[in-house]
Amino acid sequence: MDDPGALLRQAVQLHQQGRLDTAATLYRRVLEAAPRQFDALHLLGVIERQRGNPARGAELIGAALQVDPDQARAHCNLGAALQDLDRPVEALASYDAALRLDPRYALAWNNRGNALRRLGRHGEALDSYERALGIQDAYPEAWCQRAMLLNDLGRHEEAAASAERALALRRGYADALLALGNALQGMDLPADAVAAYDAALAAAPRQADAWCARGAALKKSGDLAAALDSYDRALALRPDYALAAHYRANALRALGRIEDARAAYRQALALGADANDIAFALAALGEGALPEAAPPDYVRALFDGYAGHFERHLVEQLGYRTPALLEALLARHGVAPGAGDAWHVADLGCGTGLCAPFLRPLAARLTGVDLSQKMLDRAARLASYDALACAEIGAWLAGQEDGCDLLVAADVLVYIGALDTLFARAHAALKAGGRFAFSCEALEAADAADAAQGYAIQVSNRFAHAPAYVERCAARAGFAVVEARQAVLRREHGEDVQGWVVLLAR
Repeated sequence: MDDPGALLRQAVQLHQQGRLDTAATLYRRVLEAAPRQFDALHLLGVIERQRGNPARGAELIGAALQVDPDQARAHCNLGAALQDLDRPVEALASYDAALRLDPRYALAWNNRGNALRRLGRHGEALDSYERALGIQDAYPEAWCQRAMLLNDLGRHEEAAASAERALALRRGYADALLALGNALQGMDLPADAVAAYDAALAAAPRQADAWCARGAALKKSGDLAAALDSYDRALALRPDYALAAHYRANALRALGRIEDARAAYRQALALGADANDIAFALAALGEGALPEAAPPDYVRALFDGYAGHFERHLVEQLGYRTPALLEALLARHGVAPGAGDAWHVADLGCGTGLCAPFLRPLAARLTGVDLSQKMLDRAARLASYDALACAEIGAWLAGQEDGCDLLVAADVLVYIGALDTLFARAHAALKAGGRFAFSCEALEAADAADAAQGYAIQVSNRFAHAPAYVERCAARAGFAVVEARQAVLRREHGEDVQGWVVLLAR
């Protein structure tokens, strides 16, 4: 009879050489002779995971831990199999068990970070990656995973530096190049991002995520045809890739291929893209019911992704003028520094705080409200706001009865079509004599004929309003129109975007 010890040593050697099938055969022979042999159970489970069978791998490693529960490596490998099975809570418990046995186990700290990131516990995940790196600085996977997490947090400059550390340790590391590209895209450097994605794809051409991200960078840089090609390549590799299908539809819409875009949005919906977002996009193309507002998750995701380069894009590329127009509007009616020394002013949809410089001198208390936490994180750096609230503005207003003296909404109504509810809540939130200043895009006469509601959604996914509709909604809410003035709000695609700045009084 074969010596189980000799068979095990031979199997381990073959396993280390990557000869998985032969090693697995020998591990099974060991188990025939000794069914509770820890190493054979554990390492056969590792091979099953390596061969793409994590369920069987978890079963075998779990059986090994029944034999000897004090093996940190086995707990860590069980966690990896559970994570492959998308069971991050159980995976986290396995990594914690490994770290109780071996607190300096860098791999377990790194994998724990992965599980926490999957669970959305970003602060704890970052701590885990940094603990791994504190034990083993030359750890490219941990630097790479840390870069991915920092991108999730919108900390793109730090993410780029972390990805560069990974690449210094492992040249041509495809995942780190992808993380670097995402960081550069978040820093509004689309050409540099494309170069990073190209390097990632040179190292690993079958990365659907890299093709999709490359498409997004190309679209941002204005190369719509190349972006469309990248989305097509992503979908060729992963036909069920809903995000790539959705982005492909966006590119077709931007190219003016409206019928193709409609079909592409339907395809994205069939693949599982967010139904509200798709219905909103189709409505902008004239298909389906006119929505009353943009879906909150759409707005949140839009501005979370926009946070890193929001101000530069608006001011430098679009010639954004709305804060200055609203400041002038208020000044024409006596709302200037010193006019309201005890005022509570609310900046609705405050974004990164572009209105703060002119609102701060007006307010004893200045509150910023926005759906995007990443935008609010940027606004917090100004130290201009007394409070920042991450909330949908209608819900926030509902809790402010008679609490505000001035409400300002710059470029917010473009994401809200039906205004009655917003205006009613704004009216209730204001003290007697309080003011509400806002901008809206102008509904063209040709569109107004098709929009009995007085508002319409445009191909840009932004709402435009007819001035008569705005005035009707204001009157129904109990407001008086102090002034409504037409103005150019910004430039887009080389053309002026016409809109209105309006001041209402309770």
